[in-house]
Amino acid sequence: KPCPLCDEAKEVLEPYRKRFLLQEVDITLPENSAWYDKYKHDIPVFHLNGRFLMKHRVDIPKFEDRLRELELQTE
Repeated sequence: KPCPLCDEAKEVLEPYRKRFLLQEVDITLPENSAWYDKYKHDIPVFHLNGRFLMKHRVDIPKFEDRLRELELQTE
């Protein structure tokens, strides 16, 4: 807090919000210490469907490809 990179990432992802559920995790909370230990120098970090996807900035082509793959699997 504050997290300008996180805010920027949320803005970039906004057009896709109807296609996925965004769950934000505050890694500074005691109950999230495992995430803090793993990612304290790499925020923001993105997981999609429980799997690591990217960190630092949103990689739109990578995100779109993975999201499309997941959508095709559920059809």
